Amino acid sequence: MMRALIVDDELHPREELALLLAQTGEFELVGQAENGVEALAAIRRERPEVVFLDIRMPGVSGFDLLSMVDDDVMPQVVFVTAHDEFALRAFDEDAVDYLLKPVSPERLARTVERLKQRSAPSARPAFASAPITRIPCAGKRTIKLVNVSDIELVKSTLSGVYVVSGQGEYGTELTLQVLEARAGLLRCHKQYLVNAAAIDEVSLGDGSNATIRTRSGHSVPVSRRHLSRVRELLGI
Repeated sequence: MMRALIVDDELHPREELALLLAQTGEFELVGQAENGVEALAAIRRERPEVVFLDIRMPGVSGFDLLSMVDDDVMPQVVFVTAHDEFALRAFDEDAVDYLLKPVSPERLARTVERLKQRSAPSARPAFASAPITRIPCAGKRTIKLVNVSDIELVKSTLSGVYVVSGQGEYGTELTLQVLEARAGLLRCHKQYLVNAAAIDEVSLGDGSNATIRTRSGHSVPVSRRHLSRVRELLGI
C-alpha cells in the first residue's frame, strides 16, 4: 500500500477523496492538511509516498508548497484542482497525474496505475524548485506570510526554525537547507542564515570567525567554515 497525504483547504473535498482512496484498497492515509504549514509538517513527520495536493489554496498555493519541501522527503505528487488551466500546467510540469474535482472512482483508478509505474520520484520536479519569496509561519489560528526581503536572519534551535525580521520572530516548518537554496539567504553558520541586504556591520574576530550585526541590532555568528564565503559575497 502507498502512504498518502491529502492537502486541501476545504473539508468536504478532503473527506470525499479520503473515502475514494480507501475504496481503492491501495493507500494508507497518513494524514490530512488544510494549509501549507500543516502540510509541510506532515510531509516531514509522516514521509508520505504520494501527496494529493490542491493547487488553489489561500496564502500558500500547491505550487508554492512544493518549493518548500526538502529533496529527501519529496513525495510523488498528484494535483487535485477544479480548474482545467491548473491541471494542464501540473501535467506539463511532470506531476504523476492530476485529478479534476469532483474526482470520480474511474479517473482515480488511472492515477493508481500511474503511481504504480512510478514508484519514486526520479528527480526534483521543475514545479518544486521555484524561488521562495514569502515564508509561511505558524501563528495562533493564523498563517503569517513573511516576505524574504523583510527577513534579517533565520536560526535553527532545539525547539525549531525561526525567521527573524524587524517586526518579530516567527516559527516556520521550512528548513535552513531549503531557505538557503531557494530563498537566496546567506549561510554564515551551521545554525544561521542571514539576509545580506540586512547586514549593517561585520566584526572580524581572530581571523577564523566573525559576528554580523543586522539593521535591527541582531547579532549573528559567522563560523570559520563559512567566513571566507561571507567575506567573498560581501566584498570584505
